[in-house]
Amino acid sequence: MPQSEAAPPLWRATVPVFLAVLDRMEAELVRAEAALGEGMAAALAQRPSPAMMPAGRQVATAVQFMLRIAFPLAGQRIPELRGALDAPGLRERMGAARELLRRLDAAAFAGAEARTITTQAGFAVLELPGEAYVHEFGLPNLYFHHAMAHVALKQAGVSLGKADFDGKHDYPEGFTFG
Repeated sequence: MPQSEAAPPLWRATVPVFLAVLDRMEAELVRAEAALGEGMAAALAQRPSPAMMPAGRQVATAVQFMLRIAFPLAGQRIPELRGALDAPGLRERMGAARELLRRLDAAAFAGAEARTITTQAGFAVLELPGEAYVHEFGLPNLYFHHAMAHVALKQAGVSLGKADFDGKHDYPEGFTFG
């Protein structure tokens, strides 16, 4: 079902948004590969902070969060994507997630606002109605992991900015806030 007012609200708040985020994440990855070449493996091993997951795992986690959010809302089991955490493996994972999301029937999201979703959050077990699940847990976690991957790639020397992250901003070449 195309994005429209007729589609259920939580489908509109998730699937089209996730497809756009996948596009931005993939573009960041491609840009990093072009900039770093052989240094890409080291970039994907870069951690935004010493105790945090490396960039490759952050990307994989962000991708998995998209499925972890959308599939329970549609009343379906969450598919788990696995594979290499190198650039080709991550691009493959993004492609698989994109196809899985595109195949979700928007009609399955009808009434998802009231559907109780049970999930693990670290060591906590959460039970949230669908709307709270999306807005208070799912989206914050998706954007957290995307942002941490973005930061780690920047730390590894990739020239990425806010426009790369959200696809909306525009700054002239060489612009800085510093």
